[in-house]
Amino acid sequence: MIRDLDWEAAINVRRSARSFEMNPVEESKMNMLHSFISEMELPFEHDVAIRMFKANTDKKLYTVFNSPPDGMAFIANTDVLSVAKVGFVGEMLVLYATSLGLATCWYGHYTLMELERMMPHLGEYAKLANPKWGYGTGEVQGKRAVCITPIGYWKQEGVRLFDRMQQAVISYKRKPISALLEGDTKEENLTPELLYAIDLARKAASAANSQHWRFHVSSDLKTITISMPVGYKHIKWEHPDVDLGICACHFWLGLVMKNIDSKVSLEEEHGHAVWRFEI
Repeated sequence: MIRDLDWEAAINVRRSARSFEMNPVEESKMNMLHSFISEMELPFEHDVAIRMFKANTDKKLYTVFNSPPDGMAFIANTDVLSVAKVGFVGEMLVLYATSLGLATCWYGHYTLMELERMMPHLGEYAKLANPKWGYGTGEVQGKRAVCITPIGYWKQEGVRLFDRMQQAVISYKRKPISALLEGDTKEENLTPELLYAIDLARKAASAANSQHWRFHVSSDLKTITISMPVGYKHIKWEHPDVDLGICACHFWLGLVMKNIDSKVSLEEEHGHAVWRFEI
């Protein structure tokens, strides 16, 4: 199924939506999402759970907009590697939803107890979960909804001026590939296939469009790592490893689109995830 989809088109049109029509997604599209989840094959082991939920449009689940009726949560442990896998796995669903004509928005600063009321998932850890937005910072006990996303249809009317500017200017700006390469390998030495995959990867979503990923390509062009600068810390987003996972997802899909097989591994270095692709 994965090789049959036009992932490039989905990557190019996906944008974070913050204003939605208050209409539920058609049952046929929800069934397609469920089927994709059950059939999705990824190049690494993971225990990220994907759960759909029904939101109350009158309650404040998100910080700056009302939720449409449908949503999706990505639940995992909160160690660095699990959080990074949430970004990869979740982006597969976000891009597939985009291909169905649905709007989404990666969100980590949700109202935790409102989500728990609608979609119980904390179990014995519910009494320990008291942050207002999201589950908090750092590693905590048990599995949590690391991020959620609304699923619905974008509504242009009522979008805040800041979000219009972000859509029109900030979200579309991307650093050039040359600024994202580390080591001795230069952009002009990369193969067309690698350039294609890195170009898709640099279009990944990141908090405030920070684009904190860096690519290191071995001299034989056979090993590519995706990491972030040592000591990187976002001013407000607690989980930059989610963004790194989104970037790694785009890169992998670029290889898939070019029929390049890769061995994918993940390890922790300096407190953050490092994705490694061997082709």
